[in-house]
Amino acid sequence: MLEELRQRELERRPIKVGLIGAGAMGIGIAWQVNRTPGMKLVFVGDIDISAAREAAISAGLDVCDTKEKQAISEAPGDGEVLVTGDPLDLIERLGDQHLDVIVEASNTVGPAARYCLAAIDKGYDVVLMNAEVDLALGSLLHHYATNKGVVMTSDAGDQHGVLRKIIDEVQLWGFEIVQAGNIKGFLNRYATAQSLKKEAAKRNLSPLQCCAYTDGTKLSIEMACLANSVGLLPTVAGMEGPRAANVGEALEVFDFDSYGGVGRIDYLLGAEPGGGVYVVGRCEEPLQAGYMSYYKMGEGPYYLFYRPYHLCHIETPRAIAEAVILRRSVMQPDAGRITDVYAYAKRDLIGGEVIRHAIGGDEFYGLVECCKEADAEDKVPIALLEAEGGAFPVMRDILARDQALKSDVVEIPDSFLRRKLEEQAALLCGEGVSL
Repeated sequence: MLEELRQRELERRPIKVGLIGAGAMGIGIAWQVNRTPGMKLVFVGDIDISAAREAAISAGLDVCDTKEKQAISEAPGDGEVLVTGDPLDLIERLGDQHLDVIVEASNTVGPAARYCLAAIDKGYDVVLMNAEVDLALGSLLHHYATNKGVVMTSDAGDQHGVLRKIIDEVQLWGFEIVQAGNIKGFLNRYATAQSLKKEAAKRNLSPLQCCAYTDGTKLSIEMACLANSVGLLPTVAGMEGPRAANVGEALEVFDFDSYGGVGRIDYLLGAEPGGGVYVVGRCEEPLQAGYMSYYKMGEGPYYLFYRPYHLCHIETPRAIAEAVILRRSVMQPDAGRITDVYAYAKRDLIGGEVIRHAIGGDEFYGLVECCKEADAEDKVPIALLEAEGGAFPVMRDILARDQALKSDVVEIPDSFLRRKLEEQAALLCGEGVSL
């Protein structure tokens, strides 16, 4: 891969990249793409154009202004990048020769889906550093991408992308996947964005992002994305998440024999190495057991494989290159929508309360669950509560803390996201979609 990219650099035919989202991850991606041989950052888009400019400048690029609503006849020159506060408009105005791939790195769901669908329609590959839209509409995006002949893929550096690569390798070795696990340092289901303002500032995150990490919603979203890719399931709503001092304790704190032959997603709380991910594989072959003992991997039949880090933006160019050069995804929802993340009350809620933010908000945290059971109980996926265009969901009735939100106690306004979720549901039920 590196040699191919270096050759592209020499031949001045780089992979042309557009980036949407200039938050903490977007800034890192802009910097990384600009330093990867054989890649060129064509534009940075964010509804906050000052953030897009900051990302471009942080990457060491000169901002190249464009006139709105006019066709772009020339690509930015060497060391230059376009910036925009209207990514959708810029995607529409870019010529086919100016772009190969879009990286979606915003924290939105509905708007992100618009960007992705516009990019797919123009024939661009799409890399999702946005796990929220990946989970909510991954099957629909993949459907449109396949029909257009482009690649839609999860990112290579977030936990679920890294885990997918480990799973592929462990399965190649002939092991049965028993569990894929994340490592979470701290968890507070009742955290609020306001309470995390100082912590968010330290980490260069928005308070909403920081809250979604702290209350476990983001963890559930990432692991649900993985589950929908490889067919794993949680044992309980939100997964078990036992405390452990070290990742090696995964072989002690879970009851793998109770899984009934079903591969599971889960996590360890407080274990070292922080930021790591792991996979537990099973093999009962006596010959292999002898080798594994010799390799200092334990006596089996359960074996632990882990990576002590995931590097997010640093690994994004790998996903870009695999999509554009190899025409393959790091990860996509091959198993369909078998899990989702559902909303649970952070506090007692009353009728008339307005839900201004769902993921990372003050009202709900999200737990990953099996769709078959959760949908049958009419539970509400947390992504469906994301507001668009100033229209917010409103509580119809009371809901006690830690209770699951069901559709009869909330009024959810019509939106682009809601319509696309309905379209995806029809697709998955075999009713088809209109292209």
